[in-house]
Amino acid sequence: MISRNFKNVLVVSLGFLSLFTAYGGLQSLQSSLNAEQGMGVASLSVIYASIIISSMFLPPLMIKNLGCKWTIVAGMACYVSYSFGNLYPGWYTLMPTSVILGLGGSPLWSAKCTYLTISGNVQASKDGKKGSDVINQYFGIFFFIFQSSAVWGNLMSSLIFGQDTNIAHIPEEQLLTCGAADCGLNITVNSTTTRPAQHLVWTLVGCYIGVGVLAMLIVAVFLDNIDQEQSSQFRGNREPFCHTFLATFRLLKDWRLVTLIPLTMYSGFEQSFLSGEYTKNYVTCALGIHYVGYVMMCFGATNSLCSFLFGRLARYTGRAALFFLAALANFSCIMALLFWRPHPDELPVFFVFPALWGMADAIWQTQTNSLYGILFPRHKEAAFANYRMWESLGFVIAFAYSTFICLEYKLYILLSVLLLTVVTYPIVEYYEFKNPTPPVQEGTYPSHKETIQTHDKNIICQSKM
Repeated sequence: MISRNFKNVLVVSLGFLSLFTAYGGLQSLQSSLNAEQGMGVASLSVIYASIIISSMFLPPLMIKNLGCKWTIVAGMACYVSYSFGNLYPGWYTLMPTSVILGLGGSPLWSAKCTYLTISGNVQASKDGKKGSDVINQYFGIFFFIFQSSAVWGNLMSSLIFGQDTNIAHIPEEQLLTCGAADCGLNITVNSTTTRPAQHLVWTLVGCYIGVGVLAMLIVAVFLDNIDQEQSSQFRGNREPFCHTFLATFRLLKDWRLVTLIPLTMYSGFEQSFLSGEYTKNYVTCALGIHYVGYVMMCFGATNSLCSFLFGRLARYTGRAALFFLAALANFSCIMALLFWRPHPDELPVFFVFPALWGMADAIWQTQTNSLYGILFPRHKEAAFANYRMWESLGFVIAFAYSTFICLEYKLYILLSVLLLTVVTYPIVEYYEFKNPTPPVQEGTYPSHKETIQTHDKNIICQSKM
């Protein structure tokens, strides 16, 4: 029999799998499907700008008042609204729904991270294991299931758009403008971005709405409300609004969080590059929009498998070795993309880059999330709100300059942020190795009212270099 905590991890994971089957598919297509006047990329910028704003105050307020479970459900509803906006995409439909999605995005992810961290600590105290090991395992399982959403969402788009008979032939002179060889700002006027038939777009978006609603039902019905008592106590002894409002910013007094900002922002930069730039300037330009889904499926499959693998491997190798592997993979891809000139005859190469990128992203996601949970166990809501805020800032900056800066310079910016991350992250890791953060022992399930008293001599190091 699986434990109750493990069951809850599976429920959260399946809910996010269903939700991001829809959103992930839409995000991959925005730069190509809604290319007119850069509307698709602009909507993504608005989403992550809204996430930054919501990260400043909403996660602690919603999680402490509603609890993790109902915060997740409310956040999912915000994501579904964006799918409705894509039924009739325009500035007056995409922008408002992008704002709604962004406002719900940070509470959704902060609640998920808080829920997994609490579950991991509870299970660790039951089994007599280190909290960091169980948390790493839970995040690995979550991202293994969650990242496969890129496979299913993009499979749906590829199969549906593959029925379009109006697939343009790509002339040789256009192929010369693909990749970093050309500036890449005029790709949107090429025939390869021809919008699929409207009935196919409606079919796809309708499917996305369906799986989004399914995600809400899965979590609402099957997820246990493990922090219900904590939420009730908070509502009964309500802290001043300004105290909760400023919780996210107060944590910035911790130098470790400030030092992790480049690492967190890089997560936004690298994800936005693959979904916004690689799909448009390499795949759509040289192969056509109907190939975007297949290429992103490769990314999702690799990401999913590696998330599960690295979640378990971290206890033997430590975080630092995995982060170094991810940095090396991204560095190699960036250098290769600077010189590669994409051509349809080199079809396998189009899948090599997203596969390597997926492996690296699996490390960035699983290890950074678990690192935040381990470093700030007493301020989980504020810590994960900061994570979403700085990651979203990376998204916003990348999407904002997407239509203004040549592709070559975008790669140089990505490389610069990566190198800054390689310099700053080891400082925090070394300090944590020398001065491990004491774990917070959660009470036994389902009540967290009674805490397990742990003497200093029994505290074990929960971080491994």
